[in-house]
Amino acid sequence: MPTDVDGLNSKIECRVADGQLMESSAKNIRSLLAGAKTDLYLNSVNQLVDSCEWSELNDRFYQTLAFGTGGLRGRTIGKIVTSAERGNAREDERPEFPCVGTNAMNFFNINRATRGLVAYVHDWNAREKTSEKPKIVIAHDPRFFSRDFAEVAAKVAAENGSDACVFEGPRSVPELSFAVRYLKANAGIVITASHNPPYDNGYKVYFSDGAQVIEPHASGIIAKVNAITTESFAPLPKDRQGKVTTIGKDIDHAYMRRLETLILDPQMIREAKSLRIIYTPLHGTGSVIIKPLLTRLGFNFQVVAEQDRFDGRFPTVKSPNPENGEALTMAITLAQKEGADLVVATDPDCDRMGAAVRGNDEKMKLLTGNQTGSLLAWYRIKTLFDKGVLNEQNASRAVIIKTFVTTDLQKAIADYYGLRCVETLTGFKYIGAKLGKYERAIPGQLRRSYADLNEQETRRLRLAHSSFYVFGGEESYGYSGADFVRDKDGNGAVVMFCEVAAYAKSRGETLEQLLDEIFATFGYFAEKNGSLVFEGAEGAKKITRLAESYSTHPFFDVLRSKVVEIKNFETETIRDVEGDPVPKERMSIFELEDQTRIAVRPSGTEPKIKYYLFAQRRPESGKFNAAELSKIKAQVAEKLDHLWDWLQKDAESRLNK
Repeated sequence: MPTDVDGLNSKIECRVADGQLMESSAKNIRSLLAGAKTDLYLNSVNQLVDSCEWSELNDRFYQTLAFGTGGLRGRTIGKIVTSAERGNAREDERPEFPCVGTNAMNFFNINRATRGLVAYVHDWNAREKTSEKPKIVIAHDPRFFSRDFAEVAAKVAAENGSDACVFEGPRSVPELSFAVRYLKANAGIVITASHNPPYDNGYKVYFSDGAQVIEPHASGIIAKVNAITTESFAPLPKDRQGKVTTIGKDIDHAYMRRLETLILDPQMIREAKSLRIIYTPLHGTGSVIIKPLLTRLGFNFQVVAEQDRFDGRFPTVKSPNPENGEALTMAITLAQKEGADLVVATDPDCDRMGAAVRGNDEKMKLLTGNQTGSLLAWYRIKTLFDKGVLNEQNASRAVIIKTFVTTDLQKAIADYYGLRCVETLTGFKYIGAKLGKYERAIPGQLRRSYADLNEQETRRLRLAHSSFYVFGGEESYGYSGADFVRDKDGNGAVVMFCEVAAYAKSRGETLEQLLDEIFATFGYFAEKNGSLVFEGAEGAKKITRLAESYSTHPFFDVLRSKVVEIKNFETETIRDVEGDPVPKERMSIFELEDQTRIAVRPSGTEPKIKYYLFAQRRPESGKFNAAELSKIKAQVAEKLDHLWDWLQKDAESRLNK
């Protein structure tokens, strides 16, 4: 190690004294350097100090990246890349080493997270009187350092007494969820930052049910991880260590067999030869499963060749997020050229799906997550009734699940057919928790081998003894159609939505026409989402101030419309329609007298505060005709635009107080 630590500490103390460096940053710098095994950390910090990059140092060190209920997520490449981090890599290449800092995604934090998780699993097994060695399944996406992080996680897990099953190459979040249950593992890890920018990465944790961790596991794991402040640990003796095993194709095939069961009308699919589909994985994991699966099912599809390769730079898009229309540009261009009916895109970890459809004017039109989810919910409920799986007698045992910030159109559809609509907080872990609850409601002897049963058998058990999950979704482009995966599933979403497109085609309609039929029948529901981005340490403070202000100083009228109800999910006890308490979260929902709704919450994964705006118009009798629907669409769009303008000005005013 270099010997100039004392000189570095002196410079740091001077900058703390003059307010350029936060005290917490200085403390975390000293802590990291004290446990450093190489020169990398000291050399990187020295360079930033010598260059007076105090803002960069504060962003990297103002906190230790907290392990939350969603795991870890942060920058793995700094805004400034030091020469030590760059190493032997060229300027246009990924740095040789990840970002140095306690508030960054790097080997330091991967080490902490894995040791904490393994320690918790050991404790849990002891409480459950299970003597078997823990097993953890590990997957990763194609992001920078994802494979490196997966290998470190596997090594650390094994050295701490857990077997680790690591996928041979990039795999999706939903396949990891499936694999945890299929392999009867104790936990799962996915190295991914979903659709975040290329410089980010993350670490998501799943428990034995295949769902992201919630209580009681979440607090237990968080406490274990956050108590670890150094990378140093003594590996267990060799005879007590776990083994690292490579997995891949066998899991792929088992997963695809279950995905095939999502198709409700196979005969219609076989006859849908004229339906033309364009698919893009946006350089991510979706290509592993979706391409062979669409081929097996007989769909007529093409893939955007330029985006059909793993690449952590995501070079063909500004953001690999199918929520953003720009990400679908290349696919839409190909669809126009080929005369395709449908474009589907999945994000790098393939848990989200975006879509564009051939409109009534022959141009490709982007759908929102709410619109896609509503088409899926309506088609799956209707078809299950058509097939006799659901009927008036058992409909009350069927359920769809959506988040509080997802369109109420799905609730209206469920009500019409007599299904229960359960609302959860944002995050598919809460939907996963409901699926676990429904499984546990089946008598113990009947559900002993539940994960090994086929879809027909589990459906029969759920309809007879519990709740049959028909569909679940959230406005942020996440969907699920069965409980063999306990997270949102981009692979399954593509399959399900291609079937809806085939149905519309079989009727000689576009998907836009089909959506308009749904609006005409159930009412026009429109939504607008907005967000304010505040990055870094100072940005985090602004987000906290804003979120607190909506709780302590809520607005009582908006654009001359009175607020008739306020729900504060952080301070109130709120129960869902099944009587289960909704976990506490910093979110406020404002109901206005004109049936407009506003929800505000900080993002759990990105440096932003998010706003969700909802408006609806219901037909007073019968259905809307085409002219009425067109007029209502324009009126509601204008209203939501004005509302978003008002909210942005209000937020600015709150921050300036």
